[in-house]
Amino acid sequence: MTEKLLQYLWNYKVFKHFDFKDIEGNPVEIIQFGKWNKNAGPDFLDAKIKINGLVIAGNIELHVRSSDWIFHNHSQDPNYSNIIFHVVFQHDIEISELTGKNVPTLELKDYIDENILGKYEKLVDENKFIACESIFNKDKIPIFFHEENILKKLEEKSLELEQSLTLHKNNFEAVLFHSFAYSFGLKVNAFIFRQIAESIDYSIINKIRQNPFQLEALLFGISGWLDHPKDEQMKIWKREFEFIRVKFKIPDLKLHPKFLRLRPPNFPTIRLSQLADLYFRHQNLFSKIIGVRNAAQIYEVFTPIKASEYWDTHFNFGTVSKVQPKTLSKDFMDLIILNTVLPLKYTYHKYHSEEAAEEIIELYKNITAEKNSVIQNWKNLGVNITNALETQSLIYHHKNLCEEKNCLTCSIGFKLLKES
Repeated sequence: MTEKLLQYLWNYKVFKHFDFKDIEGNPVEIIQFGKWNKNAGPDFLDAKIKINGLVIAGNIELHVRSSDWIFHNHSQDPNYSNIIFHVVFQHDIEISELTGKNVPTLELKDYIDENILGKYEKLVDENKFIACESIFNKDKIPIFFHEENILKKLEEKSLELEQSLTLHKNNFEAVLFHSFAYSFGLKVNAFIFRQIAESIDYSIINKIRQNPFQLEALLFGISGWLDHPKDEQMKIWKREFEFIRVKFKIPDLKLHPKFLRLRPPNFPTIRLSQLADLYFRHQNLFSKIIGVRNAAQIYEVFTPIKASEYWDTHFNFGTVSKVQPKTLSKDFMDLIILNTVLPLKYTYHKYHSEEAAEEIIELYKNITAEKNSVIQNWKNLGVNITNALETQSLIYHHKNLCEEKNCLTCSIGFKLLKES
């Protein structure tokens, strides 16, 4: 038994019966179990009980053992001065302070189904893809499970974007540029790409975006790739970069993206060139992103994007490869839509449009389901997966609940635990 599980059982009223009696044998009626307090202070607030014909209102504290009251130093804490009920799994000692205040103690040990304890112990001890793998049942996935997960994820992402907006004086276009840079960097270069984007005042991007060579040169120069040109095209980029650096008084900052363990199509050279092309082709990119209403319109924004002509025969500087235009794959488009476009649309619209959340959820449903090891494991458990709403939801759920073994806050775990 853990205190967290005890709180969970009390909050959801998971008991064999409710004919409670305190340790003195007095019947206790729980009129209000209280509000679960997950911050400092008593575990349940604004509770109400009836004992010996008297109704008492106040707070309830739960412990695995009565002696935990002493070990947790509650006697000296004024936050616990309004305790009306001490609920424990096992009553091991008398607490004179509580006895002196006529605070009753309830021992829950005989009111809890042992099967639940056994299930919980098995869950937290399991070392599998998900703790409940051996008892998992896809039919226990609640209705609107995926929608609720996506809204939680969007809200978390929205808070990050709002912090960035505060830092950049509510400039949505600048924050969009930084977010796109992060997504184009993938896992290996995400933070470096965002650093590169944030190191440039967005007003400079706006001024040079009509010239794709200058925009490309700026990104390559800050990446530290143009110091020693290997061919004629690099010399052109170097001249453009030096001109821009002097004109706009850009600090001599060098941030070095990584190539290690990347497939050639994902080399930072290719991705930065594609990012430059995105901003060259769409001079009103932010307005387009905010205005799209369906998946087809979103894909229209990204389908024409490709790295510049030099990269048709290169993956890295100075090394010629066979001709292959470097366009955006469907999988990569899906990635930047899921990681950048939809979170920003949600953040922009959530204070202005009540329908925004529903529209964005529909967009998730119209994007292809992702393929990765986490999703495959869910499929192996019999979960039907058809679109990105479900894959994004299941990835989020696995990361935030399953990996952390937060089975007590899991809506699926709640149903599985309650079953006998």
